[in-house]
Amino acid sequence: HTLKLEHPILTNYDLEKLRRVSRGDFLATTMPMLFRVDGGERELERALDGLCRSASLAMKSGYSLLIPSDRGFEHDYAPIPSLLALTAVHNHLVREKTRTQVALIVESGEPREVMHFALLLGYGASAVNPYLSLETLEDMHRQGHFPPALTLRAALSNYVKAIAYVFAPAAPAK
Repeated sequence: HTLKLEHPILTNYDLEKLRRVSRGDFLATTMPMLFRVDGGERELERALDGLCRSASLAMKSGYSLLIPSDRGFEHDYAPIPSLLALTAVHNHLVREKTRTQVALIVESGEPREVMHFALLLGYGASAVNPYLSLETLEDMHRQGHFPPALTLRAALSNYVKAIAYVFAPAAPAK
């Protein structure tokens, strides 16, 4: 079974809908992409290993939508770079010969530009939720940085369409 998306860029709302999917073959789980800052390089390695093990266990437990997420970072916990985390999990699942059984949906504050999305998608992400970019647009709208006629919904839609166009361009006009 396959979940078909119009394009690989997910709004915060779209991601929450996927998180709440719990029918049949579609079960979603979120896996933190964080590591303890005070542990340095060794802690980063340990966190990456833990993320890979979590992905394997989630897949074996029947989850088909794995959402590595860097939300929740704080003073003691830093986000693992999303491309590094995604690549580690993707390659781990490929080595286990289970990669085709799950979708990897990256929830990260890092991606802002088309190249960021291209790299994540090229290295194995099925979809990307750029929550920080979307929340920044929401904040800019709230502060009145957009023309009054531009609704928040339209601003978010324009951003997603601009990024998504590169990956799923509209059909040519006839």
